[in-house]
Amino acid sequence: MSDRGLDLARDKMQAAGVAPAAVDVFSRFYRLLEDGVSGYVREDDVAPLTDLTRHADLEVDEAQSSEALAKTAIIKLNGGLGTSMGMDRAKSLLEVRRSADGEPLSFLDVIVGQVRAARRATGARLPLVLMNSFRTQEDTLAALSGYDDLVVDGLPLDFLQNREPKLRADTLEPVEWPADPSMEWCPPGHGDLYPALHAGGVVRALLDAGFRYACVSNSDNLGAAPDGEIAAWFAGSGAPYAAEMCLKTPADVKGGQLVVRRSDGRIIQRETAQTHPDDMDVSLDPERHRYFHTNNLWFDLEALAAELDRTGGVLELPLIRNAKTVDPSDPTSPDVIQIESAMGAAVAVFEGATAIEVGRERFLPVKTTNDLLLLRSDVYELTADYRLVAQVEAPLVQLSKTYKTIGAFDARFPAGPPSLREAAGLSVAGDWTFGSDVRAEGDASLPEPAGGAGTVPDGATITADGIV
Repeated sequence: MSDRGLDLARDKMQAAGVAPAAVDVFSRFYRLLEDGVSGYVREDDVAPLTDLTRHADLEVDEAQSSEALAKTAIIKLNGGLGTSMGMDRAKSLLEVRRSADGEPLSFLDVIVGQVRAARRATGARLPLVLMNSFRTQEDTLAALSGYDDLVVDGLPLDFLQNREPKLRADTLEPVEWPADPSMEWCPPGHGDLYPALHAGGVVRALLDAGFRYACVSNSDNLGAAPDGEIAAWFAGSGAPYAAEMCLKTPADVKGGQLVVRRSDGRIIQRETAQTHPDDMDVSLDPERHRYFHTNNLWFDLEALAAELDRTGGVLELPLIRNAKTVDPSDPTSPDVIQIESAMGAAVAVFEGATAIEVGRERFLPVKTTNDLLLLRSDVYELTADYRLVAQVEAPLVQLSKTYKTIGAFDARFPAGPPSLREAAGLSVAGDWTFGSDVRAEGDASLPEPAGGAGTVPDGATITADGIV
């Protein structure tokens, strides 16, 4: 079944105009999948990553910071549609805050604000380049068209990530789904950054424009603002690559981590999908593996260009085998395999790669409406330079599945989020609609409402005992 499945997949990708480097990456992973490579990184084969330089301990003067940022470009991964929250357009267009005069601000608006503020403060040109998908490009560029000062030195505002066919789990042939042919395709994971950069000529364009470094992060992580101190540290390190890591908390039960491969002492990445079930508990143990990966990465563009040129954009990243159904919302639809890779896995490709411990302020992702409620709430303030600064320790928010989609979520907070500054947590069971000026205190909790749905009155306080 191998040659037929791969031939059909390659033909489908080529007919759709997928970049040759992406087709080659897919072909390499297909052979690994066919050979039964699990992609597991076993605990016995690695040691914990320890003794990282701390961002909080850096001593960088303003001149060093400005000099490093002047050579840096900002790249944001912007291909996500927010499907887990019921969206069908770029997640970065979702309202995340309000401006001082009450205007809605999307993730993109805040990102642009952060870049502009860093430019004003340091004099850096600081280009912003987005990796879009075919589904996010048009809406994103339309949203950015109002910012006439974004383009730097004729550099592109975006480049396109690739796509690949989902494979039937039983035959490893491309799945067919006439009910919605778009579901026959999937993104290749954020490891697609490398063939996409290669196909778009982005790294060479940045180097030709005089830039030496790039900071890459997800567009839904507004904590990853331009940072001159980290830029200066990275420039001074001489490393080809660096990852930002955060200390784990009890809430950090998923996500990638960096570990040290015992066989050669190299730092490698282990994603949740690469963790054997028998190793899951120890991999999540914050006493053993203290850090999790923020997916904020730093690259020396000369080193990255050399590796992309050497490999034709086909970096030897580990396979991630992701089992799904062709229609994620229909568990009875055919089982498929999605071939993926993680961009952070490139840490093993670059000799001398390193990492730095950063504070939680560098990691503010929005994956669910729980996260969105926090960022919209008074737990955070949006500063004049468009940074989101926590005013108190962020409480743990747990909303029922009623709030999963953005439409249902917004409908239940018509007057905006409750005050969470005095809350240690907020747990909501069932279906509640919140009035205005609601406050949560301590371990605030709402039980299932009588009659199937309930309303939290204007001015109410929610405590561990419910509404008081």
